[in-house]
Amino acid sequence: MVGPGGEQLGIMSIAQALSRAQALDFDLVEVAPQADPPVCKIMDYGKYKYEQDVKAKEARKRQQQVTVKEMKFKPKISTHDFETKKHHIERFLAQGSKVKITVWFRGREMQHTELGAKLLTNLSKQLEEIATVEMHPKLDGKNMVMVLAPVRKTGAKPEKEPKTQPA
Repeated sequence: MVGPGGEQLGIMSIAQALSRAQALDFDLVEVAPQADPPVCKIMDYGKYKYEQDVKAKEARKRQQQVTVKEMKFKPKISTHDFETKKHHIERFLAQGSKVKITVWFRGREMQHTELGAKLLTNLSKQLEEIATVEMHPKLDGKNMVMVLAPVRKTGAKPEKEPKTQPA
């Protein structure tokens, strides 16, 4: 038996423990049922459950939700369209989202999957400063897929150079 302040009260019968808990206007909660003898604690169970819910809510608040955005390309994309889609991908990465890039092959384009691989490697090289390749290009049916994740920022900040006054 453990008291409301955490002090050891010793071994006692269930009836004694219940009467002591009722006298203090608390609840009797079984903490370790597998122990021999089982361990019980006198506590305010409603307050305990409330504190557990608050801790769980705080943990969920600190979690970061990762979203996956998708951008589709065709192997014969023009340079202007490529640049436009690349800027969209940069914006998604800046927001902290992962980006799934799909190259979509149709008909005879399946004979030249190396064009899609070349397109994806070119894109990953252009974005290497802000993104890391999480999944390298791989052919999945009529699609070639690659996943980019934003680069993690380290906690170290670059040191500022001391300002010197002109003499």
